This record gives sequence, C-alpha cells and structure tokens, in this order.
Amino acid sequence: MVIDEANYDVVIIGAGPAGLTAGLYASRARRNSLLIERAMVGGQITNAERVENYPGFPEGISGSELGELMHQQATKYGLKTVLAEATRIAIQGEWKVVRTTEGDFTARALIVSGGSNHQKLGVPGEDEFTGKGVSYCATCDAAFFREQPVAVVGGGDAAITEALHLVKFASRIKMIHRRNQLRATRVLQENAFSEPKIDFLWDTVVDKIEGEDLVKSIRLRNVITGRSSILEVAGVFISIGFKPDTDYLNSILPLDATGHLITNDKMETEIPGILAAGDIRHNSARQAITAAGDGATAAIYAEKFLTDF
Repeated sequence: MVIDEANYDVVIIGAGPAGLTAGLYASRARRNSLLIERAMVGGQITNAERVENYPGFPEGISGSELGELMHQQATKYGLKTVLAEATRIAIQGEWKVVRTTEGDFTARALIVSGGSNHQKLGVPGEDEFTGKGVSYCATCDAAFFREQPVAVVGGGDAAITEALHLVKFASRIKMIHRRNQLRATRVLQENAFSEPKIDFLWDTVVDKIEGEDLVKSIRLRNVITGRSSILEVAGVFISIGFKPDTDYLNSILPLDATGHLITNDKMETEIPGILAAGDIRHNSARQAITAAGDGATAAIYAEKFLTDF
C-alpha cells in the first residue's frame, strides 16, 4: 500500500494477532491508524499449519488464513498497512515518532506489538548452514527433506508441532531435548509419543552442526553423563523459544531481564501514550488468543488516552 501521509492518531508496530486486533479496534473507533509490519501480516502464526485452539474455528484453520482474515477485518474499517521495519522510536513533544526503512511515521498513541524472533542455539555451524539444512520453520522447509532423517531441537509446543508436521515428509525425526521430559501440552505430547517416526533423545544438547555444502551431522552431548555422539541427519529444525524484538526500544522503554517490555494490566508502558501487546510483553502467555486480547486492551486504552489528551 502506498502511504500518502505520515501523521496518525495510532501507529501499531507488528502485524501478528496482537497488532491486527489493535488495528481492528482502533480503526473501528474511527481513529486514523497505521499498521507497520516488516515481514508478513499474521506474524509467527503464519508458520502454523493448523491452529486448533482459536475460538470460532472448531475444525481448525491454517495460521496464514487466520492472519489474513484478521487483516481483512481490520482493513475493512480503514486500517492502513505499510511493509517496513521499525528501527527507532523517538518522542517529540506530543508525538511518538517511529523511524522505519520506509520513512518516519508519527502518532499521538503508539502500540508496540512486534512479537519475537527465533532464539538461536549459538553453536558452531548454525549460522553457516542456515538455509542449507538448518531451519527454524518446518512449515516452510519440511518438503525439502522428503524421506531423509532430520532432528528437531526443543521440547515445547512449537518444537512438538514442528516434529508432527515433519512426519509427513522426513523418514525419521529425532527429538533432542536438554531435559528428561517435555514442556509441551499433554495433547501434543500424546500425539508425538504415539508417532512411530519420532524418537526422543533426552538430557541432550547440540554442540556443533557439521557438513560440507549441506548439513550432514550434528555433534551431541548428554548433559548428565557428558558423553558425546554424532547423529547423521540432513536437516536440523531449531525450536527453543523466541527472543523479543525490542533491541530498537532499549533506550526509550524499560525492559525486563529477558528483553520484554514492562506494562501494567492496561498494556500501558511508563511513557503515556505508548502501549505494548502480545509476545513482546512481560509475562505474555505466548498464545494467539491472549495476544489478540492484549491488542484489544491496548487499543481500548489508547483510545482513552486520545480522548483524555
């Protein structure tokens, strides 16, 4: 979309469920609103092949379709969208200035809902083989590993969901988890344990990813015994959590020890008129439905701020 203005009542950073819901509420309140997204409308949920726990969709819905429907609903009421990366926030009097790769946008109220980035293992070979066997998205890359052995690193909902998607493509999946039990919800655990293609390596970490042009193996270490081993795989899917996308906010807004934005129960930060919603927020439940709730709350209190301004 071509944006022909720079001043708004509300600017929202991030087009995941939190940002899209905030955009819906703000635009329905007849506020001149802009949504800034650097990658794909829908955020991380677009990587989910099937979302089965979002109310209103008893048969489930793909993450990409859910994100698109949310966006359609918000734009119906006048929300504008620009594809750009926010690089800095500044305060100029009553205005909050969002500096982006597509220019500067200003607003009286700002809602930060930029979500998170995939957490990396930080081991040798990870960066070298990213896109060459190392992946952070099974929905995106599983088809490249038809009838080949792969590993999935992690033990939470996202990791198990990745593994369950991979069973349709890979010949074998090794789940590598540093603990001796999973953190994933019981339903996902039951599905994974009953899948004959999935094996579990407990109390194990990855020390190195090896290969030539492509990944060929990973070097493992048992954290209890210290014993090292090599596992031959064609792909490594890393799903060990997310890092909040807040580096560009560090000098403006206080963050907790893990880099998340600190808010009250109204989604307000310590700076009047700046709110935060979704996974980027301290103590977020990291679910699409709670992110949407955060977005609605943030927009409601942004509206109150603008009305009382």
